[in-house]
Amino acid sequence: QVQLVESGGGSVQAGGSLRLSCAASEYAYTRDCVGWFRQAPGKEREGVAIIGRDAGTLYTDSVKGRFTISKDNAKNTLYLQMNNLKPEDTAMYYCAAGSYCTGLAPRPFSYWGQGTQVTVSS
Repeated sequence: QVQLVESGGGSVQAGGSLRLSCAASEYAYTRDCVGWFRQAPGKEREGVAIIGRDAGTLYTDSVKGRFTISKDNAKNTLYLQMNNLKPEDTAMYYCAAGSYCTGLAPRPFSYWGQGTQVTVSS
């Protein structure tokens, strides 16, 4: 059974930090690529960060230097450490797993969690 369950979202002031977690089933976690995406109201879903089997990472430009994606293989858990949060980071954040780790486009990712809300106030 494929399962991805996000947690760790919340409301913070600009400049604050949050750490998102995604607990994944074995099948989901062992896909070639896992990552974090977000969708703000009225906007399309966008890739935030992905990490491959080899631990190679890719970030969207707007979060470079502020967000860090990591995974704990012993726990089948994916993380997103978010520092220096900005109001424009406000969105529903989703973790996802897929068979291709070629970029930040959502389409190749087949498995999705339900999302966790992140709200950043100025």
